[in-house]
Amino acid sequence: MRKVLLSDIGTTDYAYAWELQKAIHQARVSRKIPDAVILTEHFNTYTIGKSGGDDHLLASDQELREKNVEVYKIDRGGDITYHGPGQIVCYPIIDLEDYYRDVHRYLRDLEEVVIRVLGQYGIIAHREPEYTGVWVGSEKICAIGVKVSRWVTMHGFAFNINTDLSYFGRIIPCGIFHKGVTSLSQLLGRAVDMQEVKKVVALKFADVFQTEIVPVGPEQLIEEYQIVMEKEHASN
Repeated sequence: MRKVLLSDIGTTDYAYAWELQKAIHQARVSRKIPDAVILTEHFNTYTIGKSGGDDHLLASDQELREKNVEVYKIDRGGDITYHGPGQIVCYPIIDLEDYYRDVHRYLRDLEEVVIRVLGQYGIIAHREPEYTGVWVGSEKICAIGVKVSRWVTMHGFAFNINTDLSYFGRIIPCGIFHKGVTSLSQLLGRAVDMQEVKKVVALKFADVFQTEIVPVGPEQLIEEYQIVMEKEHASN
């Protein structure tokens, strides 16, 4: 069975996690590291994917400064989304050559991971034929956007757990005008233990992708596999 390194890097600045992803991606393409999955929460951030534009960001520059929200235009697919505390962000950096050369199937498998996690909490979730992501009723609970280069993946999914959903009100999430957003805590009517959900995410990822999860600390991941990041973010 394939082994996947799993590292929970805690709450991070988006720029740091992005540079870490790029460094691990390069190491994976070079076959210097096994497949890896990074789990994190971000400080308040809006990211705009390749198919997005500034017109779906409703907050003014002044509002962004007052709320200390960063904005990044990035190289994943998709439109605009929000990242923040209480949201599990999962970045699989895996070589699809070892699974299947099918990006569409990969997106469906990421959705399946989240659908199974929600099922563990008694929540029936589904896909929407027109959109990528995971939905409960008419509300989106998980956004997905990926990049695949030389069949190695980057970026991944953002899963609302205890997320402050008010930040979604200042964007048009994923460019979708007519649907809402929700979170696991909102659906359950209570706060949810983030570490507990991360464990379930790891288990369901292993089930869907038929892998063995090997937990590693972020320092071990960086040092053991000689992950080299750009200097401006290496000390963050």
